[in-house]
Amino acid sequence: MKILDGLLVVSLEQAVAAPFCSLRLAEAGARVIKIERAEGDFARYYDKDVKGNSAYFVWLNRGKESLVINIKDTNDMELLKNIISSADVYIQNLAPGATERAGLGSKEMRALNKKLITCDISGYGQSGPYRDMKAYDLLVQAETGLCSVTGIEEEEGRVGVSVCDIACGMNAHASILQALYNREKTGKGMGIEVSLFDGMADWMNVPYLQTVYGKRSVKRVGLSHPSIAPYGAFKSKCGKKILISIQNEREWIQLCSSVLMLKHLAEDERFKKPTDRVKNRKELDQIISKEFLKFDKDILLKRLRDSKIACGILNSIEDLDKHPQLRKVKCLVGNDEIELIASPSIIIGEENYIGEVPEIGHNSKEIRIEFNGK
Repeated sequence: MKILDGLLVVSLEQAVAAPFCSLRLAEAGARVIKIERAEGDFARYYDKDVKGNSAYFVWLNRGKESLVINIKDTNDMELLKNIISSADVYIQNLAPGATERAGLGSKEMRALNKKLITCDISGYGQSGPYRDMKAYDLLVQAETGLCSVTGIEEEEGRVGVSVCDIACGMNAHASILQALYNREKTGKGMGIEVSLFDGMADWMNVPYLQTVYGKRSVKRVGLSHPSIAPYGAFKSKCGKKILISIQNEREWIQLCSSVLMLKHLAEDERFKKPTDRVKNRKELDQIISKEFLKFDKDILLKRLRDSKIACGILNSIEDLDKHPQLRKVKCLVGNDEIELIASPSIIIGEENYIGEVPEIGHNSKEIRIEFNGK
């Protein structure tokens, strides 16, 4: 038995943020009914990489039921309201105002079901001057300033995964769990609003505080760190890049004496203090690069680990697939069983959940009978 067994979640969802949230609930045992239009969630069509299915859709929708609904059809609307009136959680990430116009607004649904927890997910929030702006992940990365601190010195970059969507889904999931706990104490549901912009703006607090109060311009430094040196990727003799992160003076001395074999470097006036190392980063990086190129990665990694210096390998996705620490979980895509990366939380005593990725309307017939009797 899983923690959220018996919980019914209705999710009028598409793309990434809301499906990420409802996936986490499904993995914990909740029954998630995914509401789709006749053509399905448009994330189904991003690619065909997983047995003819979109990688995004397979990742985010395993273990859910799919119900096709036409919100312009009176009978379908009656069915959907019947389901929501029995639900514990109602999630939606349509454009702000769309569910209200359709008669499915969160406030109206909470009036229908006093114990219901509603979660409205949007790009910029349910109010404010950007309320009606389209808000795809890259746009929000740009608007929140994330792109301005990502990339190399010469050019801004995009974080290579949908980080704004994922952060928003995480925030929604956490807020729903808080609301469920509150309902245990009060017996009442509540409304939640979460946006991509707010979630990523929160993650930008450090560069924000450094800029507003530190009066300094946070610059892009690629794989380096704006406040710490040495911190970055250095190529080994075999071509693999190794990342190091020096956080304190003990590690700095160990790097010089036990890894680089340059004991005198620790006393070099250019690098004695952390602020000096940041100021003279280019010269320091050149010295480290020259030494790292003399050795294969295995020798360097052993020295670094023996010296208890934080380090890692700049891996490709192919390397990740073979990583000894990587946990995987199985799920069904049609008649095929595939493996994908497991969710990050480990609940002690629970086994990995094998969920099926639903086809469009895969559960429509059974759900209609269950909630409408026809």
